Amino acid sequence: MDIISKFTVGSEEGISDLIAIIDSSVYALHKEFVSEEEIKKYIQNEIDPRKMINELNDLSNQLIMTYADQKPIGYSIIKSGSLHPEIPDGKRATEISFVILSEFDSPETRQSLWKKCRSAVSFTDIVWINMLDHDPLSEFLKEVGFVSVSGSKAGAFQLPSHILELEINKG
Repeated sequence: MDIISKFTVGSEEGISDLIAIIDSSVYALHKEFVSEEEIKKYIQNEIDPRKMINELNDLSNQLIMTYADQKPIGYSIIKSGSLHPEIPDGKRATEISFVILSEFDSPETRQSLWKKCRSAVSFTDIVWINMLDHDPLSEFLKEVGFVSVSGSKAGAFQLPSHILELEINKG
């Protein structure tokens, strides 16, 4: 399988690939905690391609897509200047999302997406993510250096999560 992660623009094709992954991952991560009807309603009402295009065309945001044999299987959205309450004053913070469809979750896929993501955040002091407690990718992020700084709630259904941080530029 040919795995590649690359920067993607907020074009129709890029957004279409992103929405396909979001739809699948929302089901996979929430199906044991939320009814299928609630998930469908969320996807139908909250996943808006126009809003996503506008968000991705904001110069402080970047989208990285991961493909396996040209099929979209994961993504990371990088939001520069995004803070949470635990970030010390004067630190530059960047929020990321990190999503890989479970059927394509492998060390190779994780490394591909992380490597591209890591290169994109080299300018910041702290990278953070609000990760659901039951997300299987949490362990990988801890392996690459993220540490849990506080408990939280995440996503549309406000399920238990942790804010994970990684210091990039110490100083």
